[in-house]
Amino acid sequence: MPTEFWANAIYSLIPTVFIGLVFWLVMRSIVRADRTERKTYAKIEAEERAKLEASAKH
Repeated sequence: MPTEFWANAIYSLIPTVFIGLVFWLVMRSIVRADRTERKTYAKIEAEERAKLEASAKH
């Protein structure tokens, strides 16, 4: 009887853990993509500001 209880407990937790893992992976990829996009946007913006300052001096 105890082995059946633990087997049922483990089998009932597997789907929840799997969905939690998938959710974590999706959220992690979204956060990383956002971080990369912000970094790229800041770089482009700095380049544009440098161009604007250089053209304003001439």
